[in-house]
Amino acid sequence: MVKKSHGFRARTRSLMSKRVRTRGLAPPNRVLVTFEKGQRVDIVINPSFHKGMPHRRYQGRTGVVKEMRGRAVVVDVSLGKAMKTLMIRPEHLQVSKG
Repeated sequence: MVKKSHGFRARTRSLMSKRVRTRGLAPPNRVLVTFEKGQRVDIVINPSFHKGMPHRRYQGRTGVVKEMRGRAVVVDVSLGKAMKTLMIRPEHLQVSKG
C-alpha cells in the first residue's frame, strides 16, 4: 500500500497551479500594495510565491485586516463559527470589491 500524503499543499494540483500564459512571477506592484486597518480583503493564493502562503482551506475567503506585521498582513477570517487570525503576505491578498 502507498502511504497518503499529508503535506501542506496536498491535493492542490488545480488549486495551486497557474494557467500557461500566466506563469511566472506577478508584477512588483502586487507585492507593494499597502492595506489599511479594517479593510476587507479577499484571499487569492498566488502559487508563484511560497512565503506567507495561507492554507488552501482559506482560498477564496474574505477577511478583515487587523494590522500590518513586518511584511505580512494580519487578517481575521471566519471559518464556520470560529474566527481565525492569519498572517498572510500581500501577494496572496486582493482588495475586496463587495
